[in-house]
Amino acid sequence: MSSTYSTNLAIELIGTGDQSGAWGTTTNNNLGTLLEQAISGYVTQAITDGADTVLTMTPGLSATARNIFIECTGALTAARNLVVPANKKLYFIYNNTSGGYAVTVKVSGQTGVSVANGSKVILVCNGTDVVNATSYLATSGILPVSSGGTGVATLTGVAYGNGTSAFTAATGAQIVSAIGATAVTNATNATSATTATNIAGGTANQIAYQTGVGATGFLTAPSVVGSYLGWNGSALAWSTITTTTPYAVTFNNSGSGDVSGTTFNGAAAKTISYNTIGAPSTTGTNASGTWGINISGNAATATSASTATSATNATNATNATNATNATNAANLATTNFTITESGGKLVFKYGSTVIASMDSSGNITSAADITAYGTP
Repeated sequence: MSSTYSTNLAIELIGTGDQSGAWGTTTNNNLGTLLEQAISGYVTQAITDGADTVLTMTPGLSATARNIFIECTGALTAARNLVVPANKKLYFIYNNTSGGYAVTVKVSGQTGVSVANGSKVILVCNGTDVVNATSYLATSGILPVSSGGTGVATLTGVAYGNGTSAFTAATGAQIVSAIGATAVTNATNATSATTATNIAGGTANQIAYQTGVGATGFLTAPSVVGSYLGWNGSALAWSTITTTTPYAVTFNNSGSGDVSGTTFNGAAAKTISYNTIGAPSTTGTNASGTWGINISGNAATATSASTATSATNATNATNATNATNATNAANLATTNFTITESGGKLVFKYGSTVIASMDSSGNITSAADITAYGTP
């Protein structure tokens, strides 16, 4: 009785009574090679550029198609196919080819699954064709077109896809082909933009505005500098700003003016005079009025203080030559002499020594001789 082979992995099944004394070799091959390839085998397979790469499941012998993990290598100039046998089997496929193209893993004559360049996927042959083994999508790597992705990591421009291969940046011709030449023309010239049907009727220096449903009006720029656009009650129109001469406030140091307390609100011109607001001017013919002034310190040279009525401490008024009415000057002091009022008398001192006094009747008492008709 001869050996047979398993349906999917093509492992040799020794017939009853066969291979007496030699079955160990077959068993070791089944366990150490064929089953190991199917469970943990990792193999690299160069993908042919220009034709399909076809794998076979050789019964009882080592075969690339039996390995669970197949890494595709090689330099490609277009998308290529990796054709596997129709045996029911799980595959881990890694498209590690160069050139940026996809590799479709399939059974001969079937559709299969496109594996984007750089992607690692889990596939299974169901006995008819190769399909995705899981609906789970990895969060890293490039999502292939067959899984709803673009098949590329980066893309600048308008994405363009052909349904199977990775997306590319669309050319102008591809855009026109996709959306139609008429649509491109209309979008360029806005000839079918129904809300701007009259925009082409304007000229330079005009403002377009909506006058009604589907109707556009134009306002021509005004010739008057400083004009503004306003609403006249029924339409938009240009207007000019009316200017007026502002009212002024005049300050005088003489003459007449508005009375004190007058408010200036900008409605009329106003004149302010020192005379009318109660303050005398400092110079000129109108230098009159009464000022309330407080003076402190020593009036050392008050030469013409004719009415210094309250200069109680004018101790050094040595040059007050015309102080004729210094009625309240309680103390008169010179360099050495002092005259003060004390006890109803005028007391004369030289330094701190009292030398004479005069009472209210005019009697003079001197600490020394009094000389009459002499030379002072």
